[in-house]
Order: sequence, then structure tokens, then C-alpha cells
Amino acid sequence: MEMTLPILILAIPITMFLILGIGGVYMSKKMAGVLGILGMGVTMCIAYYVALTYFFSGDPAFIDAQGLRLQVPVFDWLWLAFNNALQVKLGFLLDPISAMMLIVITTISFMVHLYSWGYMEGEKGFQRFYAFLSLFSFSMLGLVVATNIFQMYIFWELVGVSSYLLIGFYYKLPSAVSASKKAFIVTRFADLGFLIGILILSFYCKTFDFIPITNDPTSVLASTGGATFMGASVLTWALVLIFVGGMGKSAMMPLHIWLPDAMEGPTPVSALIHAATMVVAGVYLVARMFPLYLIEEASLLFVTCVGAITAFYAAVVACCQIDIKRVLAFSTISQIAFMMVALGVARPELHDGFGYMASMFHLFTHAMFKALLFLGAGALIHAVHSNDYTAMGGLRKYMPITHWTFLIGCLAIAGIWPFSGFFSKDEMLAAMFANHWFWGAWMTMVAGLTAFYMFRLYYLIFWWEENPHYKEHKPHDAPWQMSLPLIILAAVSCVAGFIPFGEFVTWNRMPYHIHIELPVAATSLTVAILAIALATVMYRKKNQIPSRLKAAMPGLWQAAHRRFYWDEIYMFITHKIIFNIICKSIAWFDRHVIDATMDGFAKITQKTSFAIRGMQSGSIQTYIVWYFLGAVLLAGITWICIF
Repeated sequence: MEMTLPILILAIPITMFLILGIGGVYMSKKMAGVLGILGMGVTMCIAYYVALTYFFSGDPAFIDAQGLRLQVPVFDWLWLAFNNALQVKLGFLLDPISAMMLIVITTISFMVHLYSWGYMEGEKGFQRFYAFLSLFSFSMLGLVVATNIFQMYIFWELVGVSSYLLIGFYYKLPSAVSASKKAFIVTRFADLGFLIGILILSFYCKTFDFIPITNDPTSVLASTGGATFMGASVLTWALVLIFVGGMGKSAMMPLHIWLPDAMEGPTPVSALIHAATMVVAGVYLVARMFPLYLIEEASLLFVTCVGAITAFYAAVVACCQIDIKRVLAFSTISQIAFMMVALGVARPELHDGFGYMASMFHLFTHAMFKALLFLGAGALIHAVHSNDYTAMGGLRKYMPITHWTFLIGCLAIAGIWPFSGFFSKDEMLAAMFANHWFWGAWMTMVAGLTAFYMFRLYYLIFWWEENPHYKEHKPHDAPWQMSLPLIILAAVSCVAGFIPFGEFVTWNRMPYHIHIELPVAATSLTVAILAIALATVMYRKKNQIPSRLKAAMPGLWQAAHRRFYWDEIYMFITHKIIFNIICKSIAWFDRHVIDATMDGFAKITQKTSFAIRGMQSGSIQTYIVWYFLGAVLLAGITWICIF
């Protein structure tokens, strides 16, 4: 494969960012939109060509005679050399998961670019918005094709910067500014852990490159020499710290608080960042380093536990939200955690580690139907000018395209056959049951909650009692720029599950033949149908069941509605403890002890200088007197010391 095409995948988005960022003020909104869409469209076509060539060409450079898909550094330029072994390079790594991510990122990004042309029409800063979209796309693409972990970290931070810009796009709204700062600060704390993990790993491995690290993980373990810290191996610490970076990006507990507030950004941003690309960066990171995690099962257990707790927590909270974007935000947290658990339970001895394949499969399918749901939510908000489901109801009559595409997204995420989510969810649950019955049962319960809260949302929007305001402002389907991405993503969500994903993406890069685990599939499908039936009874028509249930458990409902007070806990820790106690104490000590001591030395010096300034009179006689007095004093001291 020629080097030019992979370079263009990165070069076009960053060029569009520079053109729109610098020259956007001099062009019309239509021109900016066309340039942004055209640039992303060309990038998508090239990315598809590169990925499909890798998967289907049969080129010996990409796949060997045994069916092993090879890791191909298309280019790898030396940037920094610390020594002969430890070097930082900038390159383009083509392998199964990076090729898959090229398809996911460019597809969703193009759909968002097209959708935004209609959604953001009339918004101030239209050109700036498209510039930020291009920057984010460039950053995310650079992250997934990185040849080494340090290059990944660079683009990891660029993703953080570009998400900050997009979340805070409405910079005149205090809530948007606060949300962007929260996202930036929380992920920075996580990224610090990521950086420390990188430094520990590189110290022992003597390399940043993924290929030697992941192809021969036992040598990495041997290089640590059995070093331990606080009862755990150094490698375990490194992998856990690296995962902390993934926890921040993927909004895992307790670093999840930024994601729901990030819904303050424009809805297309929510679809791009928080449905399909940025939040899966943590999953991609663990998948990229998976061979290392396999030899340190303690780190995989940590991944599993964090994912399982987060998935259940987010699902419960989603059941009690009234803002449709926040429901989808917590749904994203829960689904990303689902992928983490699937990675955590994967073992080579369990059907060739098919939990890894299942996680990547769900990453692919989830990206499509979650982007569909977010863009559908944007169409609803565009029609009724509110995020609150109480401003909706009965919209199936007024917005048929949005209704049917949103329903497909709900069926897909609920795991109903034959939609895409059914197949990927079945594979994940099968991997969990194969590891331990507890993980399978726990995540089946989470899957049931997912089906319940998504159809709760669906019925409240499209079937509940019509809002009286419809008489004044009749809702209608969005323009074609917004409807076309919905139709395309809905179609993909219907057929994506039939892709033989295991033939392309596995942890050891060998083909794996997917087969439905009938007992698991039957169990999960039954649970999903029962959950949908319960949501139908409670929310299809206006009734007293939800209010009675709320009145029966007011404490639990309020706690779930308030996200179990995690924001309040963080505010208490930061304001009451860190700021009011620790910081104020440090400030008092600095002001009254450190500064006072320095000021005291200055005053003593000043008064002493004033007291002895008479010694510098300019009179020779005075100098002689002081000389002899000093000599006598020195002689006296000498006499006392000797005798």
C-alpha cells in the first residue's frame, strides 16, 4: 500500500481545521459547511479503501498463509531518540482494530458533519464549529493509528483539547463553560495516571512501540525482574495506571461525572464525542494493550470490577432521568462499561478469548445505533426546542422518520433480534458466562435495565400524551441533511449484526467463527422482552403507575435522579475539604509563617542597617577606631578559644 493514502487520512482533517479555523471568518456558512463535509467525505472514502484493502485484498503484507492478520506500520518516522532503544516515533499502524476504528470514526464523523449542516444552521460560530469537528476527527484518527504508546498519548491529549472546545462551543452559556472545564479537568487527572503508567512501562520495556510490547509480552514481564510495589508487580501497577487514563476518557466510575454534563454541547457533538469515538478510547486502549493485560490477570480483574459496577450504576440512573440527552449519556456509560467487562473476562482458554472479539464487535455496533439515537434526539430537540421529555409526547404522528429510526436504535440497544445489538450483546454475555456465572447474571440484569429505560424513553417521547404546545407550534421531521444520516445509520443498525466480525478482529489476529450461544441468547432475549413489556405497561399511555412507584420509593428515586449525589460528593471534597480546609490552611501558613518569617528577616536587616550606618561615616579616624575595636574583639575570642 502506498504511504500517500494513509497520510491523507490524517492530513485532510487537519488541513480543514486550519482552513476553517483561520479563513472561516472570510467565507460564508454554506462554503464552510461544504468544505467540512467534503473534507470528511473524502477522508471517509480513503479510510474505507485502506481498511477494506487490509481486510479483503489477501495481500501477503497484510495476512499470512495461516490466516494471521499482520500488524503493518505503513510508515514510522523517528521523532525523538532518548537512546538507541528508547525512541519516540510518529507513524501509522494498520492492524485489525485500527482498520475497524478507521471505519467507525470516519463514518460517524461524516454523518455528524452532514447532520450539523442542518442542525447548526443559523448558529453563530458555524465556521468555528466545523473547524473544531475537523480537529477532533484528526485527533481521534491519530490516536487509533498510533504505532507507539507515546504517540497515542499525544493524540489522546489532543482529543481532550478538541472535546473541550466542542463541549464549550456555546461559550456564553455558564453551564456549557462549566461542563467543558469539568470534562477537561477530570480527564486531566486520569491522564496523569496514564502518563505515569507509560513511564513505568517504558522504563522496564525500553521501548514505546506497540508491536514488540504486544507481540512478546512475556519478555516485558521478564524485564521487570519480579519488581513489586505494595504487594503488586510493577507491571500490574503500570497496566492499572494506564487503565486509569481509559477510565477518564470512557467515563468509568468514579471518573464518570463529566460525561452527563458534557451534554451541554450541541447535540451533534454529543453524537460524535460521547456516542461513538472519544468515549470508546478507553476500550480501544485496553484492547490495544490486551496481550499485556492477559499476563497480569489482576489488572484484568480490576477492569472487570470497575466495568461491572459502572454498568449497573449508569443503568439505574438512566431509569430516572427526564432529559433525553442525559438518558443517552448514562446509556453510553453503561454500554462502554459493558465492553470493559467483556474485555476483562476474556481468556485465551475460553474459546480463544472471544470476549475480546465481542467487545470490539459491540464497539462497532454501538457506535452506529448510539449515534443514531443521539442524532434522533437532536431532531426531537430541534422540533420542540427542549431536552425534557415532558415537552414531548405523541410525536410519532408528527415525526414519522425520526420515530421509526429512533425505534430501530432502541431495538438495537435493547438486544432484540435481528438488530445489530442482539448479536454483539449475545457474544459479550456468552463470554461473561464462560468466565463465571456471576458476571453473566450481573450483566444480563444490566441488559434488562437497558431495554427498560430505553423503551421508557421511547414511549414517553412518541406515545405519551401529546403536549398542548403542539397546537401553537406543530412539530415536523427535520430537513434532509438531518434525516438522511438517521436513515443510513438505522439501515446499518439493522444489518451490522450479520457481519462475521470474528473473521476480522480477534485478540490474536486469527479468525474466529461466531456462533450464537442459544441458552445465553434465549435468556438475554427473554429478559429484554420482559423489560420492554414492563416499560410498555408503565409508559405507553399516561397512567398513575410511575407516580405511584415514585411515591413508594421516594428516597431511591431522588437518589437515582440526582446521580446518587456523586456531583455533590465531589463538590464537598473539592470545596469543603480541599479548598476550605487544606488550601486555606496552606494559604494561612504561607501568609502568616513563611511570609511573616521572610518579612521578619527583612525588618531585622533593615533595623540593623539603620543602627550601624554610622560606621560608614567617611571619616578615617572612625574607621581606625572600629578597626582596633574589631582587632581587640578578635584577639579576645582567640584567647578564650585557645586557653
